[in-house]
Amino acid sequence: MSPNIDATAVVDQLVAHMGESYVFPECASRAAELLRTRHEQGAYDELSGPALCERISADLLEACDDRHLRLIWHETTTAVPDQARLHDELREQIRRENNGVRRVELLPDGVGLIELTIIPEASSGGSTLAAAMQLVSDTAALILDLRATRGGSPDGVALLSSYLFADGEVHLSDFVEGPSGPTRQYWTSAYLPGSRYLDRPVCALTSSTTFSGGEALAYDLQAHGRAVIVGETTRGGAHPSVMVPLTGQIELRLPVARSVNAVTGRNWEGVGVQPDIAVPASDALDVALRLVLQATAEVSVRG
Repeated sequence: MSPNIDATAVVDQLVAHMGESYVFPECASRAAELLRTRHEQGAYDELSGPALCERISADLLEACDDRHLRLIWHETTTAVPDQARLHDELREQIRRENNGVRRVELLPDGVGLIELTIIPEASSGGSTLAAAMQLVSDTAALILDLRATRGGSPDGVALLSSYLFADGEVHLSDFVEGPSGPTRQYWTSAYLPGSRYLDRPVCALTSSTTFSGGEALAYDLQAHGRAVIVGETTRGGAHPSVMVPLTGQIELRLPVARSVNAVTGRNWEGVGVQPDIAVPASDALDVALRLVLQATAEVSVRG
């Protein structure tokens, strides 16, 4: 293997980080046993840096069946990231994207549409989410377009969800950090800066690229029966990860938390959010529009 890469050090550091922070301790133990056995058998000898990362990543997948858990090779030496600086840069990027609110539109027959690219933190983007919900507050039905939503903050998901429930008594999900906690619960908010969106149909649109926070919103609303999900099965990322440097050129992508839905007791990791009505993402808006118009017409007839 490359003289610049010490496989023993890589395996030892990887095992240590997994034991301390990986979300599933039983998988961390299996991975540690498998990696050390393979190393003793010479499986990592004579491998270059990229090949070593690929082989260890394959062994991690075998032990844990987690596609987020893997080694990443960099051709040049990478500096240890400043996490606070990275967080500030990400927050600024989200702010420049109008806190993820790409479009708010009134569709035919009084249907509101909110298109999101990301779901911001409540502390920094909550006012933008509130403004979007205010603009659709008097519509007959609502469509949340999550087809391009690539991530988001759990408290932002909880804030946006709160508009669709009557009070602050709905337990949405738990967020479990590390192998055994701590656990943070997410509930709907008792107070909102605007009116709630109640007793009207809601659809959420998904695609195969809907990810993380977008999936969380769709999954929670579906589990509580508050929205019909229309579109494609989502990408399947429910375990937030961090990048951990092992050497100057090798980083470990390590899932360090997991979401647990209060209704299902599970999440969408690896399987994605399954739509109630499966259609190509390109057709999802038209299908959802027909669905909510039919629902509003039925309500009018009953009224």
